[in-house]
Amino acid sequence: MNPTTQKLVEQNAPAKLVDHNLVPETVCPGVLYEKRPARNLKGEVVPGLYNVWISLDNPKQYNSYTTDMVKGLILAFRAASCARDVATVVFTAVGDKAFCTGGNTKEYAEYYAGNPQEYRQYMRLFNDMVSAILGCDKPVICRVNGMRIGGGQEIGMAADFTVAQDLANFGQAGPKHGSAAIGGATDFLPIMIGCEQAMVSGTLCEPFSAHKANRLGICMQIVPALKVDGKFIANPLVITDRYLDEFGRIIHGEFKTGEELAAGKELMKRGEIDLSLLDEAVEKLCAKLISTFPECLTKSFEELRKPKLDAWNRNKENSRAWLALNMMNEARTGFRAFNEGNKETGREIEFTDLRQALAKGMPWTPELIESLMPGAK
Repeated sequence: MNPTTQKLVEQNAPAKLVDHNLVPETVCPGVLYEKRPARNLKGEVVPGLYNVWISLDNPKQYNSYTTDMVKGLILAFRAASCARDVATVVFTAVGDKAFCTGGNTKEYAEYYAGNPQEYRQYMRLFNDMVSAILGCDKPVICRVNGMRIGGGQEIGMAADFTVAQDLANFGQAGPKHGSAAIGGATDFLPIMIGCEQAMVSGTLCEPFSAHKANRLGICMQIVPALKVDGKFIANPLVITDRYLDEFGRIIHGEFKTGEELAAGKELMKRGEIDLSLLDEAVEKLCAKLISTFPECLTKSFEELRKPKLDAWNRNKENSRAWLALNMMNEARTGFRAFNEGNKETGREIEFTDLRQALAKGMPWTPELIESLMPGAK
């Protein structure tokens, strides 16, 4: 700060600032809140300004969020909004395997399954978490350090920007595990990537690469993360060296198959993951954002959020009610299957068995659910 401005601040700034936080403590298990010095475009620290890094800290369970973590995120985004010295929020997670895979299926299966009244209360917290991201008074950058799947994809799409390492996968999982992607995906995807591609992602539950996410417009920037022999290389499991196949179909960003895939896996084994380029890209974006008038920037992203915010606010209550009731049948079955399954039995039910039973008018009994569990045969 130059001396003239510094003197004006000393003469005119309030001696005591009002605290606008709802509660004094924002630390919750599984969520990290860290203020890091902001830097300008030259890479120099800007005294008195910070970027807040809000990180999911549950790497053993792929940073899936528990009820306590949801509470922690609500408080963290509220605190970041109220912090006068914070310029930007970086929303990320610990490790290099996963940004977030959604709700904690162990907690879902062991507590919420069969308890719709309890799950409805949980979904109220979930709704408040998404709204806290969408309503944050600071720009939010989702730093995708690993896979962003299911509810993780939904809370990531609530952010303003996405910067990802190119080994990350994106996608939805609901209809494969007893739910529907109505925690934000069905609101955000049609706006962000169009109705047809939204339908593909929300119903087929087939993950797509960071390269494809970038191509579809769900991710503003990707950077390499795999180092082989000391050199960064593109994701070897994904087609990155050509755009079209012999029939003119877009294949850039699609997953490799056959011999190409096998060779890519061998290359992966030789490499190591390094997220330094991801951090550089995030810091550079933060620096660009502070080189603006703050109120003009705030008004700009408030207006640009409205298509997502309008869709979210139209549907969140109905979605909460449906998800709660769904805990009595399909969610109860799907979450249990995922929690109790393993690599040998798989983590999905026998879908055709279920459909055949329902076609005969079979009611949802405990015995039916047990018969559908992985390995039940």
